[in-house]
Amino acid sequence: MADQQDGVDFALAAYREEGVWQLQEVASTALEDVDTFAAALRRLPGDHGSLGMVAVDEDFFVIVRVAGPSTRVLLSDVTAADEWELARSAVEFLGIPLPEDDDEQAPAGDLDLLGDLGMHAIDMGVLIDDFELYPDEMLSDIARRLGFGPQFDDAVGLTSA
Repeated sequence: MADQQDGVDFALAAYREEGVWQLQEVASTALEDVDTFAAALRRLPGDHGSLGMVAVDEDFFVIVRVAGPSTRVLLSDVTAADEWELARSAVEFLGIPLPEDDDEQAPAGDLDLLGDLGMHAIDMGVLIDDFELYPDEMLSDIARRLGFGPQFDDAVGLTSA
């Protein structure tokens, strides 16, 4: 397994306070596993829970959304569970089998976890299937659709197109 902190490109939490999106970095210690990440997200003052986005090693991303006791997870590439503890914990959280050596790159989890915010499952699936995009670019597209694209791009150092 690769060292978790070394591979994390960024980890951001997004939440709405009085209808306005707020973004903040998430400490790497909160990225041990999905449960620890979800616990950190629950501490934020979001009106309707909060959303965590982690990009790892320019390879895959994990989105965790919490609202009350509910935790929803999306892993962009199930094969990342072979190398990364956070991805492995997402697979275990979702209760699906760990990938086999010959498994294809595929998302796992709740493709519609942002449907009520404007990023529907079909759009998420199309985005994740675009193998030309890096995780930060995919998450930037998601952030733009949800309404905090410029804030996201500033936070992760992407130049807005």
